Amino acid sequence: MRATETITPPHTAAELAALLGLLRARRPGIGTVTVGHSRDAVSTAAAAAFADAWDGEVLAVVDWPEEAASWLRPARRFTEGAPDAWVVAGIPLGWAQMSRRLRHSTDWRPERTFGFASVTRSAALAGPGTLRGLRGAAFDGGTWEIGLGLITFFPPETAR
Repeated sequence: MRATETITPPHTAAELAALLGLLRARRPGIGTVTVGHSRDAVSTAAAAAFADAWDGEVLAVVDWPEEAASWLRPARRFTEGAPDAWVVAGIPLGWAQMSRRLRHSTDWRPERTFGFASVTRSAALAGPGTLRGLRGAAFDGGTWEIGLGLITFFPPETAR
């Protein structure tokens, strides 16, 4: 394992169901998605599970390295085709670096992005405001949303 990698537990069925629920609740506004993920096995599996379960159109599945001189190439692939939303699974440091590149070099918006539980740990690494508005699913099937300086978690019974 590289120094930049962390051990992320595999996604859960409850997490996937909650993530799908978040996107489906915003229909008809969300039909097309682009899925992005780190290149580790756990993130790759989570992204594939989402792509298989999504009943809309997946425009692309984009991966990125954990260490790179620039994340510009994957950032451009991630935003290509103007999806209605983005879905992310990733190791925190890699996603933090990718999200900074997305914010500075593309039209990507965190409020149109949904993530697996693993990406919540990226908020502090990405920098103030970079991920504000990003929301997603927790391992237990609850949900979360990143605000300015905090992450709000909602238990499964009150998940929105």
